[in-house]
Amino acid sequence: MFDLLKARWNHGYQAIPDPLRAAVHPSFPGLPQILRFDESEFQKAAEFCPAKAISSKGLDLGMCIFCGLCSRKFPETFKFTPDFRMASSTRDGLIINWDSETGTSSKPIVTPNPDLKRFRRSLAMRNVSAGGCNACELELGACSNVNFDMGRYGFEVVASPRHADALILTGPVSANMAFALRETWAAIPEPKIMILSGVCALSGGLFASGDALDRSLLEELKPALYIPGCPAHPLSIIHGIMSLLGRVK
Repeated sequence: MFDLLKARWNHGYQAIPDPLRAAVHPSFPGLPQILRFDESEFQKAAEFCPAKAISSKGLDLGMCIFCGLCSRKFPETFKFTPDFRMASSTRDGLIINWDSETGTSSKPIVTPNPDLKRFRRSLAMRNVSAGGCNACELELGACSNVNFDMGRYGFEVVASPRHADALILTGPVSANMAFALRETWAAIPEPKIMILSGVCALSGGLFASGDALDRSLLEELKPALYIPGCPAHPLSIIHGIMSLLGRVK
């Protein structure tokens, strides 16, 4: 017993003290920046982008797979920073564009929803993996490990939709998972919210143009939170949820 207590003492406090202000490795491809607007380079980058995330409107985080090809091909126009705060409360907010007035690129914003005040201290989420590769599911699971420990904020992933306040979706929603997704959403009692985590959930990702998807449910309702990434980083997930519930100062 004393050996166990000694080992626990030596382990110390392993959780990140404040995940909202944590520093990640500089090599992490987080929030991209547009360093300048050059129409010709944007057109060339749009041709190179494997996810078709670049257009005349800007760089769409809802489609970006964070491969970094644009920043390597056009380093004077695109740059990926290690900032994990990329979530948005609107789909259009995920489009990073160039602001000619300020001379800077835009950033996604999560607007706290006062209607979700009841979930401020406790949010139970049911995850539906709808045809994903399991990367986003692994990162969502990591949110509950000893390092990120989102349970200290009252957030948890539960086994039954009957016990959930929210559905957090990962995966592009394949046709054979569309019914299960719809039934899970219906089983969650009101009031409830939908959270999309990862590029596949946001837009279908690289599979968006395929005919094996059925995203009809997402077209019928308005998700409360969009978390980009391929996969979405645990810190992005935790920061996005905290911001939505008004717990980020």
